[in-house]
Amino acid sequence: MIQLLFMVIFSEMAVIMVLSFKTPFRKLVIMGLDRLKQGRGPVVVKTVAGTVFLVMMSSVYSVAEIQKRWADDGVTNPTDQILMATSLLQATLMGGTIFLALMVDRLHHYIRELRIRRKSMDALRKQVDLDKVKALEEEVTTLRGKLKQLESDIETKTKQINAAEVNSVALRKQSEGLLLEYDRLLEENERLRSQLKSLDWKLSRSDSKKNM
Repeated sequence: MIQLLFMVIFSEMAVIMVLSFKTPFRKLVIMGLDRLKQGRGPVVVKTVAGTVFLVMMSSVYSVAEIQKRWADDGVTNPTDQILMATSLLQATLMGGTIFLALMVDRLHHYIRELRIRRKSMDALRKQVDLDKVKALEEEVTTLRGKLKQLESDIETKTKQINAAEVNSVALRKQSEGLLLEYDRLLEENERLRSQLKSLDWKLSRSDSKKNM
């Protein structure tokens, strides 16, 4: 019995050490514990733990009875001493077994909770990244719409500027034509004035000759 309890305690200590450090065996131990907690596993474990607890309490009761008998008789014998040491060792080992089993159960529970929370955090991080990507895509779409609107406005302004330049060229040509016509009219006016002066001079000479 004592050798079996020592084997159980060392096995539980080994499981605790494996669960405490990230090693290749950790996943195997976690998978084994997961399977152990499925189906009828929890019922079997609780039954075994209850049985061990009852045996431990029986050993504690035996120790208490032996101590009471020693107190009543005032005499100790080697048989009672051996029985008391054996019962006390068994009770201690069984208590340690139950305590280590609780530690293994809690470690396994916390590791599973940690893995679930990590998965949740990863999913949340991916969702946040997706939201950021969607926001950036919407911003890019908005900027593209604004860019198209600006390109349309630039094209409209360019057409207006080209039309204004065409009108300006036409007005410039028309102005040049008017200036040429004005110069021609000035020259014609000067020519007519010269002819008029010449005629006046000829008329004045003919009048002077007639008077003589």
